[in-house]
Amino acid sequence: MSALQWSLTAMSDTTDRLARIMAGDRPRAFAVIAEAVWWVTIVDATLVRHHPDTYDAVMGSQAAAERRLVEETLAGLRFVRNRMGHEDDHVDFIHPRSSRPGPGDGPITAWTWNTVREPALASLPPRGQAWEMTRYRAYRAHLAGHTVGETFGRATAFLKLAGANASSIPETSAISLIHVSAHAAR
Repeated sequence: MSALQWSLTAMSDTTDRLARIMAGDRPRAFAVIAEAVWWVTIVDATLVRHHPDTYDAVMGSQAAAERRLVEETLAGLRFVRNRMGHEDDHVDFIHPRSSRPGPGDGPITAWTWNTVREPALASLPPRGQAWEMTRYRAYRAHLAGHTVGETFGRATAFLKLAGANASSIPETSAISLIHVSAHAAR
């Protein structure tokens, strides 16, 4: 199994768990949300870096409004990843839906993303400030006020599609490289 396939599986397993975690188990809920943020952004970065043509083709096949929504959702999740646990705590980002403890407790997919304060970026160079503000604006526009389930559903649907297309492209193996090198040496 390739690293991409393994990462896609880990992302899917983690985001699937979101629907099974009940709101009454807050420590576990926050941990699974943080893990889902991590895996989604890891898969996104892997596709962007190692399969850019496939990523761009799948993104380009989306309708313009859907493409912007997916791009900005992923940018918003990158903002969360960069800040969660460093400058901000999990509870700063997530608004747990009010619920009663017990078996009637709903899943955390109904929790919403909070509106968070604009980040202090003075320590970053101008390019870094612009980059982080773009991610912050994407967070405000496409995560804040939206449910955790909606956000991860949108992001993972795109990443699974892009990953499936990238996985269908044969990876260059060491044997192929040896064969090409031997042929070139002749």
